[in-house]
Amino acid sequence: MPIIVNTPEPPYYAVIFTSLRTEGDNGYNQMAEKMVELASTQPGFLGVESAREDLGITVSYWSDLESIKQWKANVEHQEAQTLGHKKWYSSFKVRISKVERDYGI
Repeated sequence: MPIIVNTPEPPYYAVIFTSLRTEGDNGYNQMAEKMVELASTQPGFLGVESAREDLGITVSYWSDLESIKQWKANVEHQEAQTLGHKKWYSSFKVRISKVERDYGI
């Protein structure tokens, strides 16, 4: 069941990963689950939200830029990135944003 992450008071950071997938699973779902589990053990990780239809959007939340840098450099995450480039994504974009305000119900 999808959840909306309960983030702390801003500021914090959002990594927005937008993607178009290739055909077939090719191990993607298993790796995606593994990456969420691994990210959740990383210092500075605050949570993740994801939605996919034709366009996939995953937003991970982080306490600071150094935590994002360390996640990008994680060896297992780099392996997943390589597989993504080779077989899972036909196109993708990563954006990093500072969240200065949030609100909701």
